[in-house]
Amino acid sequence: MAKVTIYTWTVCPYCVRAKRLLKEKGVEFEEINLDGHDEKFEELKKKSGMKTVPQIFINDKLVGGFQELSTANNSGELDKLLQA
Repeated sequence: MAKVTIYTWTVCPYCVRAKRLLKEKGVEFEEINLDGHDEKFEELKKKSGMKTVPQIFINDKLVGGFQELSTANNSGELDKLLQA
């Protein structure tokens, strides 16, 4: 199974939705909560080019946020990424 990492904030509805989608698929993931860790968030923004959360990585490759995760799920691409 692929390594899945999701960067979140506690009060973020899209983070909640992304985690719910992954849980419903039975995907184990590492959650890195960025609450109070502004320096980590700044590093993440430089790494990904994204300025929002959630940020979801599969095998250290950026998938995107919730919208991209949902789109990948609907197209079947997410299953392929998770099997890699």
